[in-house]
Parts: sequence; structure tokens; C-alpha cells
Amino acid sequence: MHFHCVFVQHGFNSNTKTISPRLLLRCNLNHLPVKHCHKQLDYKNRLFFFNTSCIAGLFNKKSALDLVPFGIKPLLRRAAAYEALERYALAYVDYKTALQVDCSVQAAHDGVNRMTKALLEKDGMNWRQKLPPIPTVPISAQTRWSVPSAAAPGANTPPATAPRGQPGESVRRARTLKEEGNELVKKGNHKKAVEKYSESLKLNQECATYTNRALCYLALKQYKEAVQDCSEALKLDPKNVKALYRRAQALKELKDYKSSIADIKSLLKTEPKNTAALRLLQELNRT
Repeated sequence: MHFHCVFVQHGFNSNTKTISPRLLLRCNLNHLPVKHCHKQLDYKNRLFFFNTSCIAGLFNKKSALDLVPFGIKPLLRRAAAYEALERYALAYVDYKTALQVDCSVQAAHDGVNRMTKALLEKDGMNWRQKLPPIPTVPISAQTRWSVPSAAAPGANTPPATAPRGQPGESVRRARTLKEEGNELVKKGNHKKAVEKYSESLKLNQECATYTNRALCYLALKQYKEAVQDCSEALKLDPKNVKALYRRAQALKELKDYKSSIADIKSLLKTEPKNTAALRLLQELNRT
């Protein structure tokens, strides 16, 4: 569908059904003449204003993303505009892209969950096959990818997003949820395990929980999510072997061989005789 937006120095009076001298954003779908705009305003006034606001938002956020690629706020706002216009696939892509930039953004997680439900209802079990491509966010744009130095002060300090108040109770609940996730993994129910680990991480951001959820994402072939979780684990423990190995596996599947090899080499500095890592390095060197 083609959108054409213009500004006119008029407003709409719903009582007299006339144009009054107020500033109004008029969006003309498919270049319809002004008389059709009157009809649209007459019968669908509220919906019209809502849609034009959303469309104007899309143009504004596109401009913002042109200036600052992979900006969190423009991505979330554009996703919300797409969602309001029921363009769920495009909204899903923007929410997922935002999570690549910063996987701690709860609004993006919530948006992905809503869009998943909407697309499942709309397109059925094969809804993922109908999605447009999800862009790969470069590491330089990923705000939560930086791995602190092992000697850096406060390297193991919990992130600012960690819940405050009654930490003992939160930690106990988080561990219970993690153990429930572990049991689900043993049963091969990786999807449910992801839910348990996600709930646990909201209460306590623990390295092992991130690497466990990354393992589930690998099993579910959600490689970008696996990379993000391993990166979060490495922020807490820069030499964590599981995080390095699983991120290397995910990067290999994403065909980022250079980064995958770098992770394996970092792992081998800690465990030079790690057979799984040596085997993966051989595979990578053959690619």
C-alpha cells in the first residue's frame, strides 16, 4: 500500500461536519482526492486520526533510524506504530531487532510475545516462514555486548536492572525457577525451559542461568538469542567456558566464522585441552 502524506491548514468540526481552521495532518491513502478525506472523517473520524498519527510516526522513526541506525527508542516506537496498524510481522522484526541491540529491554520482550501470539493466530504454525528478514545488528551497535576486563573493578557487580529489596527471597525464587528449567531441559522441553530461565533472570541475573538458556536457544535454533545470552554471561564471568563455547557454536551457525574462532581461541587459553573446543576449531578452520 502506498502512503502519501500532506499537511493542510485545516481541522475537522465533528458537529458541523465542516473543515475548521486548525492544523490537521491528512494522510491520503493511494492519492485519494480531498472529498474522500471528508467522507473518511465523517464516518471514521477517530480511526482516521489514530491511523494518520501512526503513519506519521512511521515516517518520523524511519528518519530517526536513518540518522542513528539501530536506535532503541526509534525501533520501539516504530514497532508500536506497526502494531497499532496491525502490521504484526513488521512490528515483530523491529522488536526482535531492538532485542539484538539490548536484550534487557522488557518492552521489546513483551512486544515479541504479543506479536508471536498475533501472528500465530493470523498465519498459523508456519507464521515464521512469512516474516521479512530480521537484520543482523553489528556488534558495535549492541549496547550490552561489551565484555569487561577480568581485572576491572566491579566486574561482577550485578547490572543496574537487578531487582532491589529483599534480595535473599528473590535469589531463592530465582534458583528454584532455574532448577525447574534444568528439569525441563532433561526432559527435552527446551521451549518451556526458556520460560523458566527468563523468569529466573528477572529476579537474579546469574551467569549459569544465561548459559543454560543459551543452550535451549541453540536447541531451538534461535542462534541470535543464544549469542545474546552468552554475551550477558561473559559480562558476569569473562572467562566462562560454557558461554564462550556456546556463543562460538551460535556464531558458527550464523556464519560469523571469524568471531566464532575468536571465542574458541579465548576458551582454549583457559582450557587448552578442551576436546569439544578443539574439535569445533578444526571444523571452523575447514570452512
